Amino acid sequence: MIDPNLLEVLACPVCRKPLTLLGERGFKCNECKRVYPIRNGIPILLEPEATIEQS
Repeated sequence: MIDPNLLEVLACPVCRKPLTLLGERGFKCNECKRVYPIRNGIPILLEPEATIEQS
C-alpha cells in the first residue's frame, strides 16, 4: 500500500497538480486527466507510461 505521507507530496509530472489515488489501479491527475500506473507497489510517474482518461 502507498504511504499516506507520500500522497501529500506526489504531483503530476506534466502539470504539477496534486494526484488522487485510484486504489491499486494508479494515480489520477484531475487537471490533465492522466492516470499513472502502480506496478509492484511503485508509482510510475512517467508521462509515456500514463494513459489519458476520457471524461
